[in-house]
Amino acid sequence: MKRRKTALMMLSVLMVLAIFLSACSGSKSSSSSEKKSNGKPQQGGDLVVGSIGAPTLFNSLYSTDQSSTDIEQMIYSYLTETDENLNVKMSLAESVKELDGGLKYDVKIKKGVKFHDGEELTADDVVFTFNIPLNKDYKGERGSNFEMLKSVEKKGDYEVLFTLKYKDPNFYNNTLDSYGILPEHILKDVPVAELEDNDFNRKNPIGSGPFKFKEWKDGQYVKLVANDDYYDGRPYLDSVTYKIIPDANAAVAQLQAGDIDFFNVPSTDYKTAESFNNVKVVTDLALSYTYIGWNEKNELFKDKKVRQALTTALDRETMVQTVLDGDAEVAYIPESPASWNYPKNVKVPKFEYNVKKAKKMLKEAGWEDTDGDGILDKDGKKFEFTLKTNQGNKVREDIAVVVQEQLKKVGIKVTPQIVEWSALVEQTNAPNWDYDAMVLGWSLSTFPDHYDIFHSSQSEKGLNNMWYKNPEVDQLLKDAKSISDRKEYSKAYEKIYQKLAEDQPYTFLYYPNNHMAMPANLEGYVYHPKRELYHIEKWWLAQ
Repeated sequence: MKRRKTALMMLSVLMVLAIFLSACSGSKSSSSSEKKSNGKPQQGGDLVVGSIGAPTLFNSLYSTDQSSTDIEQMIYSYLTETDENLNVKMSLAESVKELDGGLKYDVKIKKGVKFHDGEELTADDVVFTFNIPLNKDYKGERGSNFEMLKSVEKKGDYEVLFTLKYKDPNFYNNTLDSYGILPEHILKDVPVAELEDNDFNRKNPIGSGPFKFKEWKDGQYVKLVANDDYYDGRPYLDSVTYKIIPDANAAVAQLQAGDIDFFNVPSTDYKTAESFNNVKVVTDLALSYTYIGWNEKNELFKDKKVRQALTTALDRETMVQTVLDGDAEVAYIPESPASWNYPKNVKVPKFEYNVKKAKKMLKEAGWEDTDGDGILDKDGKKFEFTLKTNQGNKVREDIAVVVQEQLKKVGIKVTPQIVEWSALVEQTNAPNWDYDAMVLGWSLSTFPDHYDIFHSSQSEKGLNNMWYKNPEVDQLLKDAKSISDRKEYSKAYEKIYQKLAEDQPYTFLYYPNNHMAMPANLEGYVYHPKRELYHIEKWWLAQ
């Protein structure tokens, strides 16, 4: 349904799929009136979390928006988790053993874990959950995360064997930690073709996570209460209210008024938030990047030299300083410095700002102003295009205007077009592909795998909507999928990043920061580059 369309780029609106190791980068915290705690966790209180995005449903096999994911991670348990340093840790799983050279995984789960209705969670529930996306009637957008999975079998009451069609490190690093375990005893009779629209996902989701679903007022809030029987100990908070707010300006006003307690404040407002009474702000690099994508279905952008020239004509450092007030880092590759896979000592082409050089490159590619109107032309075609971005994101809207101004200096006419989000998703995906270029972003995976975005096979129906194609990159991306050792994986990706930086399917703009505003007396919070509500069951309010 309509949710799926919107979802396809939800990675993008954050667009989202890294913060560097918070342990290494050192999260910065500021507070106007921070209370001192005695260090002993205290029970009680309701924490109101503000969000400008609304959830769609609470089943991780079907949801793709960030708000739904935030809530699912409180309701459900997951076999593994990725910690704040982006390392895989056991969660519901007691152990995960790799067998047969990475083609099988034996997973043993904890005993005595209970669903919110009191039923015990067993291997049957794990098998049931992971078999859903293998069913021919499964229509969710998550199917690509299970393409490597051949079968899921019960080996014992608390033991499951996963068998893969081919080796793929994504299975251990992403798939196992991304899907909450569903209760077979409730859903076993629901046909897979009807599961996405089942009332369970919206009216009464039952998991085994730290919080239980209580109420959802669509467009207003979702209310969760502490699970007294949570296997890892009852949360310190009594409840969490996930409040939906129309826009960031309203959210900041509510933060100041005390109507919400926790919010990811935009870069344009975080300094203001730091001045609020009883609020502290934790700042660190986000696991994401913002970019300009050049649609290679458009003849303007097929030539690599032209794309390189476009990047050379753009002053990204000035964009960061003026539009974001210095609150970001200039990007050169599709990986955040927050990721363990970010190349530390590898040189990549940067195409730094140089108007004279950009003009020369464009001339070499055959683009000249032959009629003196200030716009480059070639074979009777003007170098002019529309640059789209999503309405409501003020930073991206301003970036589009800056791009217009900067490319005008080299003889290129850019028309910014601000489009409502759902319409933008509709326009930029199959079967429309109605765009020239766009300013968007990717939220990155904790285990970097860029196959879905840059492999040529992913253009027709996948996420490579720039229609980028390089046979060498295709092979490198495919080969990397067989590597499980992180050091070897990073080495293989060095070449991939170099080639992508050279080809410029995107102009990589910047790596943004996150600014997490919270009560000054909130304790137990640990910054996570991907999960805003990471281990919220361990947060408490000092009295």
